[in-house]
Amino acid sequence: MKQPLTACIITLNEAERLSACLASLEFVDEIVIVDSGSTDDTVALAESHGARVIQQPWLGYGRQKQFAVDQASHDWVLCLDADERLTPELALEIQSAMQSPDADAYEMPRCNLFLGRWLRHGEGYPDLSLRLFHRQKARWSEDPVHEKVVCSGSVGRFKNDLNHQSADRIERYLQKQNRYTSLQAEALHARDKKPSAFRMLSSPVTRFFKFYIVRRGFLDGIPGLIHILIGCMNSFFKYAKLYELHASDAFKEQRRSE
Repeated sequence: MKQPLTACIITLNEAERLSACLASLEFVDEIVIVDSGSTDDTVALAESHGARVIQQPWLGYGRQKQFAVDQASHDWVLCLDADERLTPELALEIQSAMQSPDADAYEMPRCNLFLGRWLRHGEGYPDLSLRLFHRQKARWSEDPVHEKVVCSGSVGRFKNDLNHQSADRIERYLQKQNRYTSLQAEALHARDKKPSAFRMLSSPVTRFFKFYIVRRGFLDGIPGLIHILIGCMNSFFKYAKLYELHASDAFKEQRRSE
C-alpha cells in the first residue's frame, strides 16, 4: 500500500536556495518547514509552495531536525536541507519505494557542487546520507554538528543522487566551516577529550592522504583540491579550538587558586 510522505526542512534565511529544493518535492503529500527566525522571504516563499511553516527557536542541528520530524502528519518522512534538492531520478526512486517499502529507512548518495564543479571523488562523494525513514524506527541524533539519523531497523539504499549546493563563495563556505569546527571542539571538550600537538599535525595529513590520494580526490581538479585542503584545515582548527578551551579552563582554575 502506498505510504503518505512528509518532507521536513529546517530554515533560517534560505530564500535564495529554497525554491529549487521545494520544486523537487512536488510529489510529496506534505511539506513541513521549521524556521528559526528568518528575516528574508523564506517564510512567504515556503507558504507559496503550500508548506506548513512552524517557528521554533534554534535547538541545535540534531534537535531542530528531530523537532521538524515530530511535527509531520505522516510516519514516513524525507529530511532535506534547504540547499539540497532531489534529482528527478532520485524522486522516482523514492516514489517507487513508497508504493511498498521493503526497508525501514533509505540512504542515498549525496553529490556536492563546489566552486561550479560536481565533486565525484574524495570526501565529497558518495557521501551516503540516510534521509528517508519511518519515524517509529529512526530518529535524528542530538549531535550539535554532523548530526545523523540513527535507525533501529533495516536500511535500504537508492542509486541516484541527492544534489547539494555548497556555498557559492569560499568566504561563505569558510564561515560555515568556522561554526562547525567550534561546535566540534565544544563537543570534544564536553567529553573531556584532550588536545595534543600530534593530533593537530597528524589529523590533517591523514585526512589529505585518505581523501586526495586513496579516494582519488585529485580527479576533481582544483575545486576538489580546495575542498579537501579546507577539510584538512578544519581538522587542524577543531583541535586548536579544543586546546583553546582547555587553556581557558586552566587559566580560570589558576585564577581561582590565587
